[in-house]
Amino acid sequence: MKTFDLKGTVRKDLGKKATKQVRKEDLIPCVLYGGESPVHFTAPINDFRHLLYTPHVFLVNLNIDEKPCQAVMQDVQFHPVSDAVLHIDFLLVTDESPVSIRIPVLTNGFALGVQDGGKLKVEMRRLKVKALPRYLPDSLDIDVTDIELGQSVKVRELDFENMELLDPRNSVVVSVKLTRVAKGMAAADEEEEEEIEGEEGEESGEEASDSE
Repeated sequence: MKTFDLKGTVRKDLGKKATKQVRKEDLIPCVLYGGESPVHFTAPINDFRHLLYTPHVFLVNLNIDEKPCQAVMQDVQFHPVSDAVLHIDFLLVTDESPVSIRIPVLTNGFALGVQDGGKLKVEMRRLKVKALPRYLPDSLDIDVTDIELGQSVKVRELDFENMELLDPRNSVVVSVKLTRVAKGMAAADEEEEEEIEGEEGEESGEEASDSE
């Protein structure tokens, strides 16, 4: 898994007034959970740009007042109107403690259904997994080559080594939808089959008349 370096400063004042002041200074209030007690800290908003606005998931190398540790980002709160980042929760990571985190889905292959005119749709962009940090990948690769028109891949059909999938087992992850093009191709095939059957029927009728 990719790593990201982030420096923070411990917060001493935790009231609403202090939090507003922190945001005015272009700092993000954060909390690190998973240790003996939660650690409240701040970090410059600009330092989060490559951590938040990316499809990737990172293992964060946190350095809070010169105390290093590793963590994963668990929750981000955005302002409902401006979308400004209001608060971020992190979870402490240790080598022997499994963590739950959402990993991006990456599809591989040229689906049979797409070759027949369908459209591949990724229904779940990320899947929630539980694993030890050393087993966490950058992405969850799914081979879609054998998916035909109208078919899908559900969570229960997936299996990744050293990881447990936490999403509902019946949730659809990837599917191939029937498009107008595919419907048109199917209709054309049906018409062609009907014409062939009609011609065969006429030939059979003619042969019967000749025999009489």
